[in-house]
Amino acid sequence: MGQSNLGRAINKAAVGLGLAAGLLTASNPAWAEGGSALKLSGAYRADIAGTLSGGLAKRGRVLDDLQIFGDLDLERAVGWKNATAHFQLLDNSGGRPNEDTGSLQGVDNIEVARQRARLFEAWVEQSFGEKASMRAGLYDLNSEFYANESAGLLLAPAFGIGSELAATGPNGPSIFPSTALAARLRVTPNPHVYAQAVALNAHAGVLGDPGGVETSFDNGLLLVAEAGWTGNGKIAAGVWRYTRKQDDLRLTTPDGDPAPATAQGAYLLLERALTRGDRNAPRHATAFARLGLSDGDTTAFHGGWQAGVLVKRVFAGRPDSAFSIGLNQALLSRKYRDNALDDGRRLSGSERAIEVTYADKIGPVTIQPDLQYVKDPGGDRALGHALVAAVRFGVAF
Repeated sequence: MGQSNLGRAINKAAVGLGLAAGLLTASNPAWAEGGSALKLSGAYRADIAGTLSGGLAKRGRVLDDLQIFGDLDLERAVGWKNATAHFQLLDNSGGRPNEDTGSLQGVDNIEVARQRARLFEAWVEQSFGEKASMRAGLYDLNSEFYANESAGLLLAPAFGIGSELAATGPNGPSIFPSTALAARLRVTPNPHVYAQAVALNAHAGVLGDPGGVETSFDNGLLLVAEAGWTGNGKIAAGVWRYTRKQDDLRLTTPDGDPAPATAQGAYLLLERALTRGDRNAPRHATAFARLGLSDGDTTAFHGGWQAGVLVKRVFAGRPDSAFSIGLNQALLSRKYRDNALDDGRRLSGSERAIEVTYADKIGPVTIQPDLQYVKDPGGDRALGHALVAAVRFGVAF
């Protein structure tokens, strides 16, 4: 299982629990009258995950994620009316279970390529009455765009943001684990309708990444717009586009360089409560479905879909119990498959997976066993379908 990784995870968990007392003290500064202007919180997660059959290798991995959050009321702190500031720190380490699975989409949403501490988010929000707000700074696109709340319990990264968007950009868009400088405008003309748009640096980079925060904008912008309705569910649609063209997967210029191609796409989000009454009532169920499409010229994906169900408070006597099942399919682009064929690999048109998970809290610790079955990992028919088991331990403070 990698004892060094397990040891680091245990040490980091101890550090996270030790920080709790300090955060409670720090979040009550004397300069804020009538309550604290600064609120600090944190969360720690540790996963043990392994491929039981199929895939590329059968072994276990240990990986973890420590997060520290800070929210500052700028009106209380410095007199800046209707403004707040937010920051989030990450520290990720451990193994990479997807290396054993061979999945293009991944199987664990806290896996990172570079193990290090990072400044993940740091933005200021200005509200304009109750119907509009602007955020500017280092911003996580998936915190408000292309997101379904009822998909949040699932571990597979595909349920966080569609792979056809997650795979774009020079080093990925502004999502976990590295964000980019951005400006976001959100308008809510009434409690059930919203529209939002954001412009982000196409090159993600934060403190902790090589080169730190990317400020040049030499790679252009990623533009995203989304509008929707929320109530007893959610219906939303979004579009995205990069302002600077990217390398085509297959076409070349007369000089032999990759031809420039426009990376763009669209998505649709649906969510619906399946049971009536209070959302905290026993066995309250919510279903979600999503569909995303992209150009298919610049990444391995030209689209995909995800769907599933979340059941909260599965047992009436266990208020923190939750169960979720999700299905996803990544549609591989023709150009990506043609490139693989040139290398002697015949890929199927998609990678499919199903995930089943259950979470409950014992004392302060949430324990979440998880099972995933990935069919044709990476679209490679030569790989056996992968069965992946994991258990996540989490604590919030």
